[in-house]
Amino acid sequence: MRIVVPVKHVPDIHSDRGLTPEGRVRRGAEDGTLNELDENAVEAALQIVEALDEAERATSEVVALTVGPVEADAALRKAFQIGVDSAVRLGDDALAGSDVFATATAVAAAVRTLDAQTPVDLVITGMAALDGLGSVVTSLVAAELGLPQLTLASRLSVEHGQVEIERDLDGVTEVLSAPTPAVVSVTDHVNTPRYPNFKLIMAARTKEITVLGLSDVGLAPEVVGAQAARATVVTSAPRPPRPDVELVTDKGEGGLALADYLIRNDLV
Repeated sequence: MRIVVPVKHVPDIHSDRGLTPEGRVRRGAEDGTLNELDENAVEAALQIVEALDEAERATSEVVALTVGPVEADAALRKAFQIGVDSAVRLGDDALAGSDVFATATAVAAAVRTLDAQTPVDLVITGMAALDGLGSVVTSLVAAELGLPQLTLASRLSVEHGQVEIERDLDGVTEVLSAPTPAVVSVTDHVNTPRYPNFKLIMAARTKEITVLGLSDVGLAPEVVGAQAARATVVTSAPRPPRPDVELVTDKGEGGLALADYLIRNDLV
């Protein structure tokens, strides 16, 4: 079994985040990290392979795939630490400024290229990237590849060429299945990602990352990047500071003070 896990290099959620003058997310290797929700996708792929019999495990592979500049290698190194077998980065200057549609086009093209080398059985993604929170790339990749999509899985299993998921909706749980190859996204409830062990941490430093350009995956520069973006940032401003907290000591008239506050701030 061969599983491709698209992962993303995102700014640390605790860092001082913002946009560049071009309206793009400010990124840097010094505060970037593997998207936390992608760790669940990596873990799901590893568990699927580990559940196979010994002969199948010996021929299986989990591939981490990312799109971005050289700084994005940091996300792939973290994926190596968790336990993926190989890593691929689609890196090209023309990709700068890609929106979700162009990103999905690039990811799908890279998956096709990998599939042409050795068939890909599953593409597993996280539920969202914590920088953009678009949550649509999984569906767009599935559409580009013409594959069935099973999204927001809280449980995932693969058996006899069939992938089955459970997903929790408002008051109901759905059970969905599809034949492989398929595209699946998992939530952060599907598993608890494992901690990297020392051996994998050390090995990740020197593991080879395959770097592909647009020409390697059969894409023209004009179909990706800022020039192909369907959405652009027109203007942006820093988040305003929080207002001072208004403390009211209740001496028997707290309810009146609360009602007055709600009325003054048009909250009723």
